[in-house]
Amino acid sequence: MRDVLSDLMRWWEAGETVGVGTVVATFRSAPRPPGASMLVGPDGEAVGSVSGGCVEGAVYELGQSVVDSGDPVLQRYGVSDDDAFAVGLTCGGILDVYVEKVSRDTFPELGDIAADVETGRPVALATVVDHPDPERVGGRLVIRPDGSGGADVAGSLGSPRADDAVRDDAVGLLAAGHNATLTYGPDGERRGEGMRVFVWAFAPPPRMLVFGAIDFAAAVAKVGSFLGYKVTVCDARPVFATASRFPDADEVVVDWPHRYLTQEAEAGRIDSRTVLAVLTHDPKFDVPLLEVALRLEGDRRPAYVGAMGSRQTHDDRLERLREAGLSEEELERMSSPIGLDLGARTPEETAVSIAAEIIALQWGGSGDRLADRGGRIHH
Repeated sequence: MRDVLSDLMRWWEAGETVGVGTVVATFRSAPRPPGASMLVGPDGEAVGSVSGGCVEGAVYELGQSVVDSGDPVLQRYGVSDDDAFAVGLTCGGILDVYVEKVSRDTFPELGDIAADVETGRPVALATVVDHPDPERVGGRLVIRPDGSGGADVAGSLGSPRADDAVRDDAVGLLAAGHNATLTYGPDGERRGEGMRVFVWAFAPPPRMLVFGAIDFAAAVAKVGSFLGYKVTVCDARPVFATASRFPDADEVVVDWPHRYLTQEAEAGRIDSRTVLAVLTHDPKFDVPLLEVALRLEGDRRPAYVGAMGSRQTHDDRLERLREAGLSEEELERMSSPIGLDLGARTPEETAVSIAAEIIALQWGGSGDRLADRGGRIHH
């Protein structure tokens, strides 16, 4: 929904009614992830995508129907359907799409949720998309972490037990930054079945910290921003660490890298979604920095720590880090030399190589050519 939220709010604020179709579950090689949304506007305009073009026509018609009837619908599209080719989902995937009617009357909480998303405050929206009792379908719960491990909630899914179970699980999804469909018993029983709840986790963007104000850093910052990261470039040299040299970074910090990372970790601004690209390949900068980065644990342990350098630089770096007392287990957390083997030469090509490694590690990809592999495309 994040990608179409501005258009949805434009119509919502104008008092219009919109059909909203959202991917709530995917199977096999589905082209779009859970949370992808498509709008059917009051003037017939279609905004967004649920399948990259495969079933947009069918969802568009369903959206119009739901706006007219007011009744939400959970629809499955895929090769298991007799008319799969008719609607166009020929990629072999299966999508569950939840379609609902959205207006000021049906969704009065949307304005506050949009304000949270705009300002970067974490908020989750849980919606009942399937239930034995049709009256429970469409129930919503808004969850906002309170900073102490708990959460404040607004709305209800139909019972206190269900609200409590979904609240706790939504807090975990917010911490991970993932949307998901959760299954419970009809009254929120954790080991039961019958009620399916889709949770949009509108967490702040994950962070990318780029250390070393070099030409490669500008390219990495650009790709990182494109991928949706909040990008920080850090270097101890003020003559190089300037906003004009890194226009795609959200912030440029002049500080010793290891000191800055320590401060950010202690302030709770490093988490399991954070990625670090160490591009200095200078021992006086990168060894103290990597000592800090590779020793972060628990919720502060970053998803990725990559370090640039030649094979010789890598071997020298490993030796220095061992002398600093790092264990082999800690050293294995480092991706060095950084990136996938794409044959990259330019800063831009190298940035793509680094981004490709981050994506592959995030989703369990191998980095091999898809043409040379069989089986599923999407992990």
